Amino acid sequence: MQTCPCGHDRPLEACCGPYLEGARRPETAEELMRSRYTAYATGNVDYICDTEENPQRKTIENWAKSTQFKRLRVLSSEGGGKDDDTGTVTFEADFETNGENGTHRETSQFRKQEGRWMFFSGQHNPVRTGPKVGRNDPCPCGSGKKFKKCCLGKDSDAPQ
Repeated sequence: MQTCPCGHDRPLEACCGPYLEGARRPETAEELMRSRYTAYATGNVDYICDTEENPQRKTIENWAKSTQFKRLRVLSSEGGGKDDDTGTVTFEADFETNGENGTHRETSQFRKQEGRWMFFSGQHNPVRTGPKVGRNDPCPCGSGKKFKKCCLGKDSDAPQ
């Protein structure tokens, strides 16, 4: 018996499995997000594409095939309930690809279409891996300049 990859401590068959098999539909945005993560972790590309408004199948296939998904953490969920039409879920997913470990943090937007939850869009929120560099600190690139006069505008994760 396989534990569901979505983070709930339940068997796959009693958790996200029925969604992936088409036996049930997620009733909330968070259930859809968790089931999509499970689909990535199990390589169910059809489910991912079927629950996304504008899927890029080749990109999804490549990501799912080349990545080992290790852990999902839901950080927050706004709206997305049974009676809502839109919802937002922020999550982190630990993964390994090409021998490198990483964490994907995303805020995902969901909306109902004809009574069915669909993934609409996602905003990737990079996870800082090093110490925070202040504007007046020496630039970590080693140029000798202050960070604000060197790489501040080039680093999308840097404070503005």
